[in-house]
Amino acid sequence: MASAPSKLYTDDVSLVVVLLDTNPFFWNSSYFSFTQFLSHVLAFLNAILTLNQLNQVVVIATGYNTCDYIYDSSLTSNQSFGNSRMRALCGILLQNLEEFLIKDENLGKQETDGRISYSLLSGSLSMALCYIQRVFRSGSLHPQPRILCLQGSPDGPEQYVAIMNAIFSAQRSMVPIDSCYIGVQNSAFLQQASYITGGVHHKPQQLDGLFQYLMTIFGTDLHSRNSLQLPKPVGVDFRASCFCHKNTIDMGYICSVCLSIFCKHHKKCSTCGSVFGQAQSDDASAENRKRKAPDS
Repeated sequence: MASAPSKLYTDDVSLVVVLLDTNPFFWNSSYFSFTQFLSHVLAFLNAILTLNQLNQVVVIATGYNTCDYIYDSSLTSNQSFGNSRMRALCGILLQNLEEFLIKDENLGKQETDGRISYSLLSGSLSMALCYIQRVFRSGSLHPQPRILCLQGSPDGPEQYVAIMNAIFSAQRSMVPIDSCYIGVQNSAFLQQASYITGGVHHKPQQLDGLFQYLMTIFGTDLHSRNSLQLPKPVGVDFRASCFCHKNTIDMGYICSVCLSIFCKHHKKCSTCGSVFGQAQSDDASAENRKRKAPDS
């Protein structure tokens, strides 16, 4: 990754990988419809491509059963500018999105009832990082990459480990993760992702003006951000999820071998099988009592 900066076009050319939350369980309960949300996002994507002819946009749909690429501007780079490019963007993305929603719904029918339907944020983050790594290793000039998470669904505690691994991978690759959360409760995962990778996290107060939020905060390239006063992280929620019950905890027990987190004390780590120190001390005390028993 050390050689990646030398292959950049210029500082103001961007590769924006957008993670689009399509979870129907969230959108069916939101006053802001998915159709409205999509209209703002499409205008934002077109604006990114208009700002610089070398800019690239990739869109990954994040469902509750699967995730997949639904748009890649590099595959339609020969499209003309103006209204024809906007029509091409809308046509290709909407067609692929419709096919993805059908596939995601069909996969959901195979699941048992009572399953909590969180969006697969960990999967879409991994796909975004894989795409960026492929660009890094392509051998040609490439724009400055960043990831933008447009999320509305609540955090899925069972995805904590996978999401944190993706966050640290993005940090090591110097790929900022921006996050725009449009749900009711804020997202601890996205706050940590943006804070650790040097991205921007924001929760819009008025979703009717979502396009303005996207353009003024997330539309700026990384070079221009040095001259702008963008929202700074305030009160980032650094709480982790325990590995045993997948609950968010304030204090817990950490395995010194594999760094697994537990909300209660266990004699043995369920992840790596290591025996915890307290359990070893208890075993040693019991053995000493057995040895002293005959003398008493």
